[in-house]
Amino acid sequence: MAIRITDECINCGACEPECPNNAIYEGGVPWTLAGITYAPGEEAPSGAQDFFSNNCYYIVPDKCTECVGFHDEPQCAAVCPVDVCLPDPDHIESAKELLSKVDYLSMIDIERLRT
Repeated sequence: MAIRITDECINCGACEPECPNNAIYEGGVPWTLAGITYAPGEEAPSGAQDFFSNNCYYIVPDKCTECVGFHDEPQCAAVCPVDVCLPDPDHIESAKELLSKVDYLSMIDIERLRT
C-alpha cells in the first residue's frame, strides 16, 4: 500500500528528503518517473489518479514502496510532525509487489546513470 499525505499537511517539508524513492513532491510541482516529467494532475503510468496536490506535499503512488527494502517503516510517517502520512487505501500492494517496485525503481536509476 502506498502512503498518502492528507490535506492537513503543514508543508514543513520534513518528509521529502527522507524518501528513498524520491516519491514525495512539494504541492504544485510536476513529478518524474523514468526520466519523464508528468504535468500537475496527470495520471500515473499505473493508472493512479487523484494523488497530486497543488496545496501540500504529495506522494506519487507509482514511486512509493513504503520504504520496503530500505527501512522498517515508512520514513515520511516517522518524521511527520503532524501525522498526515497515512496508508493509502486506494493503492494497496502486497509485500511482493512493493519489492518488485523497489527493483524496478532501482533499475531505472541504474539505466539513468549509464546515459
